[in-house]
Amino acid sequence: MLKLSRRALFGLAIAGALAAGLNTGPSVTPAFAAEDAVYSDWRGRAIGGADPVAYFTQGKPAKGDSDFTHDWNGTTWYFVSAENRDLFAADPEKYAPQYGGYCAWAVSQGYTASVDYEAWRIVDGKLYLNYSSSVQQTWEQDIPGHIQKADANWPKVLN
Repeated sequence: MLKLSRRALFGLAIAGALAAGLNTGPSVTPAFAAEDAVYSDWRGRAIGGADPVAYFTQGKPAKGDSDFTHDWNGTTWYFVSAENRDLFAADPEKYAPQYGGYCAWAVSQGYTASVDYEAWRIVDGKLYLNYSSSVQQTWEQDIPGHIQKADANWPKVLN
């Protein structure tokens, strides 16, 4: 079995990122094709494995369990229970975060960014996630205005 040093793995990762032409900055996610309309982590978990139903039923974020998954919109969603999975499967649009789980403020500004699952808000029955608590504070200064801008930008920001 071939073993690589950390240095070699790091070099391969950098080379791969450069070859793919990806933006390796910390806050901005590169643009994606329309089929990547849902934010997922490197493991392919929608919104990084957070249970979208938990925001509504528990009033807080919760990491899902690999025992309770559902494939929807080209991505695997994770849930804390079979009940949450079934609620989502029956009406995914009700529970899925807006803008595919990308940062709501970033989408309002015309780009995509990853999210911190602790930076969230339910507005008019819809789940919005943000990059960080400080970005969320900026988003909260004009929630209706930012939602209007993000709605106009989505899903064009993926291209």
